[in-house]
Amino acid sequence: MLHLNLRAGKFLALMLCVFVFSNANAGVLSFTKTANSVTFKLDKGLMKINICRADIVEIKFTILNSFNEKESLVVNNKWAQPTAFQVKDGKTDVLITTAKLKISINKATNAITYMDLAGKVITAEDSSNKSMQAATIAGIETYNCTTSFKSPADEALFGMGCHPLDSLSINYKGRNQDMAIKYLTGAIPVMLSTKGYGLMWDNYSASNFYGAEAGNTQFKYVSESGKQVDYYFFYGPDFDHIIDSYRISTGKAPMFGKWAYGLFQSQDRYLSEAEILTVKDNYRNNHIPVDVLVQDWYYWDPLPIGSHIMKPERYPHPKQLVDALHKANLHAMISIWPVFGKGTPNYDALEKMGGLTSITWDNVVTHTFDTYYDAHNPKARELYWQQARDSLVKRYGWDAWWIDQCEPDNGALLDERRKADFSIGKGIDYFNTYSLQHTKGVYEGWRRDIPNKRAFFLVRQSFAGEQRNAATLWSSDIECTFANFKNQVPQGINACVSGIPYWTSDIGGYHYKWSAPDWSKPEFRELFTRWFQFGAFSPIFRIHGKGERAIFSKNWDEDTRKTLLNFDNLRYRLLPYIYSLAGRVNTDNYTMMRSLAFDFKDDAKVYGIPDQYMFGPAFLVNPVTAQLYTGKDAGSKAKTRNVYLPKATKWYNFWTGEISNGGQTLNVNVPMDMMPLYVKAGSIIPMGPVMEYATEKPADKIELRIYPGANGEFKFYEDENDNYNYEKGAKATFEFNYNDKLRQLTISATKGSFAGMLKQRVFDIVMVNGAHGSNTSASATIDKSVTYTGKQMVVNL
Repeated sequence: MLHLNLRAGKFLALMLCVFVFSNANAGVLSFTKTANSVTFKLDKGLMKINICRADIVEIKFTILNSFNEKESLVVNNKWAQPTAFQVKDGKTDVLITTAKLKISINKATNAITYMDLAGKVITAEDSSNKSMQAATIAGIETYNCTTSFKSPADEALFGMGCHPLDSLSINYKGRNQDMAIKYLTGAIPVMLSTKGYGLMWDNYSASNFYGAEAGNTQFKYVSESGKQVDYYFFYGPDFDHIIDSYRISTGKAPMFGKWAYGLFQSQDRYLSEAEILTVKDNYRNNHIPVDVLVQDWYYWDPLPIGSHIMKPERYPHPKQLVDALHKANLHAMISIWPVFGKGTPNYDALEKMGGLTSITWDNVVTHTFDTYYDAHNPKARELYWQQARDSLVKRYGWDAWWIDQCEPDNGALLDERRKADFSIGKGIDYFNTYSLQHTKGVYEGWRRDIPNKRAFFLVRQSFAGEQRNAATLWSSDIECTFANFKNQVPQGINACVSGIPYWTSDIGGYHYKWSAPDWSKPEFRELFTRWFQFGAFSPIFRIHGKGERAIFSKNWDEDTRKTLLNFDNLRYRLLPYIYSLAGRVNTDNYTMMRSLAFDFKDDAKVYGIPDQYMFGPAFLVNPVTAQLYTGKDAGSKAKTRNVYLPKATKWYNFWTGEISNGGQTLNVNVPMDMMPLYVKAGSIIPMGPVMEYATEKPADKIELRIYPGANGEFKFYEDENDNYNYEKGAKATFEFNYNDKLRQLTISATKGSFAGMLKQRVFDIVMVNGAHGSNTSASATIDKSVTYTGKQMVVNL
């Protein structure tokens, strides 16, 4: 029935189609179609399907009389252009068809089935599907909101954020997960399935995922508070396309400065200006590659937290300190918290404008109860930024900001957090979004007030959408043990599957029984060495924790230092590769630290492997997370680890050049100076010279390693390294394409340009063959050297 509205003699066509069913007892009573949605009137409540794009769908369900028309904190795409779709009324189902999906809604149960255009089921809600159950939590009347899906036996589920203490499998099929953000527990409500779809729950309350429902044939997601079920469905079928859809919905990750892909040197904590300058000198005088030095907390001591003052007795010249680091081609990061002690002008200003919460943090150092500001309040966010900007960040020229303690977590008093009044609503409904809003404020302030320096924020918690705020997630205050190290590998992988492209951990762990380990002991040297090897193949490469652990430290024996320096040098040699991947993160919504399911979704053997991943398209990374060389039973342990080589390709041992077939598990020797690295046949890896900082030498001469055995491609990316001109088009790319049958390399013409771009460069091409082209050092012999001037060229090899 077409509704027409005639008013004041004007004809207004609303383009609304309403279909009414005669069966009043059916789950679906009627539906209404608009240009971008279908709304269903149910016998108990409402359901709405928003067609955001042909492969992106939002589902809303409520038992109330209307939807909660809240503006999403996560999804910032307004979907201004309607997507074409058709609706067909059937006897038992309503069928919505887009250019990529068929969506069937069961009239009796309102359960939704998602299919491809051939009618093959991608996934389906089960018969209980979406529900709301009245509940009282922390004295607050609310509703538990649940979605439930069928899950076949051969499905694997990834994502869900970073849970640093989680020692379970990487695959969420068949297990549960707490999805409430608190200390040492993260949550990003994004899940990807090997069946070719992704889900994102747009609910901010404490939640739980249950992965083994109905005899492990279903899973469900339960949020403790909400006025409606609200989730997004992304169709891939490959993981890269799902992540692309997620970031199209929630925002692109901006570029970091090139320096951010080098080594961060940090410690808990440097106590003075003089100590930081000594660290600078020790790195530079010993010619050890490093790009960032970090000032951690309590530089303000004994002043209250939130004073934003570097204590003059210990830091007499903050501007000169930062300038000295810059002169040594180092960047400077400082830790600034969202917590305020009483007795400071900053506290008083925030309190006066209503910008403080009732949430307090039991300060472990001063034993005071300090107060979180309200990051959900736009005016409080702006005042917070101005205070930090004028006191520290812009005043002294800091390059990066460590955003610690952003849960907000007041220990066991989580009900107080639920009952807190944020400007936007009750804490129970915004339990998980503090970090998202906190980084929103500082990112927007930075972009406005420091426009020519790329923002970089290291944060202890992330939520969906936080990648758009220049946030890097770190896995919090983990212990200096092999057990904790082992846990970090799958957590980094799953954090990146959740759409947050930049993740890091404290290399070596943060603490050992809340003190510093004795890093000179062999068992801790082994731990640090293995963690450092893993860190060199993490998106962000960062040393931090209690006790002296810089590469130049006297805690290391010469063999340990040699290994650390070798991996540090390898990281810097790989910067042309890594920075090109970062370019793809921004332009293509790419994922650098890749679950094996990104590239080998059809190989079921990869689903349960928690400690292997791809680093870009080339490297299969296999961290050694077992203590093999020290400890009471070290002599009885084989010094090996298993490495599964995924199917459908051949693999090169990076260290030796030995070739192995995919689809098999190798038992690999793992001496202390080596982490198993394999390179996929067909890979093209640009490698630069050894450098002491990321921009020391222009990339005018590149060693281009090609791994024969399959066709390959790689996109090379460059820009001005540390400003936002790339957003205005100041960037350049060119592509390598290798034809294995013809043994021919095509280098495309350069697209784009920027100030200072190289007019020509030399590619020293190395066709990897056994020891030739293997290992870290530059190859002794070159197969062919060519000069590239930006025009397409074909090289026969």
